[in-house]
Amino acid sequence: MKENATPSTSRRHEKYDRLIAAAKKLQPIATAVAHPCDETSLKGALEAGEAGLIKPILVGPVKKIEGVAKQFSLNLGGVDIVDVPHSHAAAEKAVELVRTGKADLLMKGSLHTDEVLAEVVKRETGLRTGRRISHVFVMDVPGHAQTLFITDAAVNIAPDLEAKRDIIQNAIDLFAGLGLGTPKVAILSAVETVTPTIPSTIEAAALCKMADRGQITGAILDGPLALDNAISLEAVKIKKIDSPVAGRANVLVVPDLEAGNMLAKSLSFLAGADAAGIVLGARVPVILTSRADSVRSRMASCAVAVLYADARRRATVLPAA
Repeated sequence: MKENATPSTSRRHEKYDRLIAAAKKLQPIATAVAHPCDETSLKGALEAGEAGLIKPILVGPVKKIEGVAKQFSLNLGGVDIVDVPHSHAAAEKAVELVRTGKADLLMKGSLHTDEVLAEVVKRETGLRTGRRISHVFVMDVPGHAQTLFITDAAVNIAPDLEAKRDIIQNAIDLFAGLGLGTPKVAILSAVETVTPTIPSTIEAAALCKMADRGQITGAILDGPLALDNAISLEAVKIKKIDSPVAGRANVLVVPDLEAGNMLAKSLSFLAGADAAGIVLGARVPVILTSRADSVRSRMASCAVAVLYADARRRATVLPAA
């Protein structure tokens, strides 16, 4: 293939296809969908339901949901709808459905991310755990052999060292939960050497030492690494970097939300990548989709959440005596 050639259509989405196919082998998981009141969010939930990935429970103003369904010829037959007056009530009720065991996943509809997560993190009525919540983009990049995880690009704006520990552990747990093996985690910065004038390089070194001391488990970490020598073996060879992660990273940990958001959107809009989004660290995975997401990205987001929820459920089942 020429360097600038476009990957064939059959190969462009093969990584997502594998995730979706694996999720379809499981039983659909009851999913509370908060305020699916536009075409994109309602269609995404219904199509994931029709594909057998989830069993959607639509939470929002029933007349508005029915109006959107009628306008865009979407079939609501057999789908449960919980009627609430507005988006804030929808977020609150959807979280309640999960907390009380009536749903096992939470999915964002056509309301702002902050509105959903504010309910998730409430101390008394939310879905908090001891872990900091964080977001992971699961990227299917055409022409790149591996699925790329990018974190955190949507929740934690300027995380400190303690928050980054949780961000990394969340991503590691997801990677393993999807059956992808042991991840190679690159802590990204602008350069690959520890440089006192660039704080992210010092944090990267500290995080790697935390992994050495067992404060982060289940992965191989290295950093600081610049993006090129995190994912390109050619760049690693040129710069003579000796690392089991460099050039082979499949989890990219960014310095802050701005860097992560720019990286993920650059891959989406310049490289034609698809980006499935999921929030981790709560009692259940939260499916976080964007209005700009393709149908395949929405399906992949649901597939990732379903696979991870199933892996967590199996991990908590005690072996027979």
